Amino acid sequence: MKILPVVLSGGSGTRLWPLSREKYPKQLLPLIGEESLLQGTLRRVDGIEGIELDAPMVVCNEEYRFVIAEQLRQMGKEGVIVLEPVGRNTAPALTLAALEAGRAGEDPVLLVMPADHVILDTLSFQSIVRQGAALADGGRVVTFGITPDCPETGYGYIQTGTPVGGSTADAYSIARFVEKPDRETAQGYVDSGDYLWNSGLFMMRASVWLAAIEICRPDILAACRAAWQVEQLDGSFVRAGKAEFAACPSDSIDYAVMERIAAGDKNLPAGAVLPLAAGWSDVGAWDSLWQVLPKDNEGNATRGDVLLTDCADTLAFADGRLIACVGVNDLVVVETPDAVLVAHKSRTQDVKKIVDALKRQGRVEGQLHRKVYRPWGWYDSVDMADRFQVKRIMVKPGAKLSLQLHHHRAEHWIVVKGTARVTCGETSYLVTENESTYIPLGTKHRLENAGKIPLEIIEVQSGSYLGEDDIERFDDTYGRA
Repeated sequence: MKILPVVLSGGSGTRLWPLSREKYPKQLLPLIGEESLLQGTLRRVDGIEGIELDAPMVVCNEEYRFVIAEQLRQMGKEGVIVLEPVGRNTAPALTLAALEAGRAGEDPVLLVMPADHVILDTLSFQSIVRQGAALADGGRVVTFGITPDCPETGYGYIQTGTPVGGSTADAYSIARFVEKPDRETAQGYVDSGDYLWNSGLFMMRASVWLAAIEICRPDILAACRAAWQVEQLDGSFVRAGKAEFAACPSDSIDYAVMERIAAGDKNLPAGAVLPLAAGWSDVGAWDSLWQVLPKDNEGNATRGDVLLTDCADTLAFADGRLIACVGVNDLVVVETPDAVLVAHKSRTQDVKKIVDALKRQGRVEGQLHRKVYRPWGWYDSVDMADRFQVKRIMVKPGAKLSLQLHHHRAEHWIVVKGTARVTCGETSYLVTENESTYIPLGTKHRLENAGKIPLEIIEVQSGSYLGEDDIERFDDTYGRA
């Protein structure tokens, strides 16, 4: 049996600010271990016994395409990256994936996984996936429900129905989906033993999903099919038609199809839910991350340069500077180069209010980190004031920035590591370590790494306007011109 892993990489992770930002969300971050949540999602399906895996498919916003491609490259994985011009929730994303999966006339079983979840027990997860694959291969739409260990009010619930006849798996029909309950109702669900947390994990054949969405939401299928039919192939990227996909209604897999299946619509394929107990978390906020991280004897979870004295049940994440805590309990302290968050662990859901305030005020800290990743490398805004900005820039070996000019600023480049090939106006020349060059305002220019090691430069910008939108591109390796 062949399974196609489909990773839905949407969402902004606002409750994990300041590590998660709108343009660099939580699924791209290494919150558990050394790999990002996206990489962990792909890693946990490797080596499922008796299952042949297709190269993975990632559905994401085009803004994240180069970072995701780089993370796949780091894992040694080849895959297809389907780009959504705009976010339209999970049902359209899955529909695009199902259409692309059937491009060559195949009909694989899709294993649909959010990119930003944590599952600690990989072997248990793989065992349940094998069971789910058999049900999906037989034409069912399968979801996985998390065995609850507390009356969580932040999750939706699935009520289990009767056991699925003829199945060797511990599978049940789906009685109903329930939205996030209040605490008293959630406690009743847990006490009954008939309810599971809604994980957002699904399995079904591509053709089964397309048939179901055609019955339930033909408008979504029509818009996705129109966007897919005019899509463009760009290396490993598949670009859906922008105008066509923008016209697609927004809806979730649950609302669009699964609730109709749970209601017993005879026109739809049968559903099944498999209980999953594998250390799952959607890592929706700092308190849920604290729950799945290793802790010391006092219940503290730390990362980076952290010193704690007489502290308990505290989460401290240092991204660069030292964090020192004395005599505190149940706190979350997160440091990044441009922001520090201090919150009580019981109030981490309210971090979203901070992000909303940053957006209202037009502050960049809600969108970007100080270090910004680009397909050619990254830049770090070290300092800024009126009429000047200082950046540290790294360019990967063989990579080059676009041929561009700026209308409002000049630039001074100092090479501190590696060898740069510089285009300035009509001339091209090499600049090596401890040498510098000047790019006048309004001059076409390009920076390229001409060596075999990462190129690092210090860039000093000066001018009347220093925004990132003061750029006119003429030629670009990455299709941004």
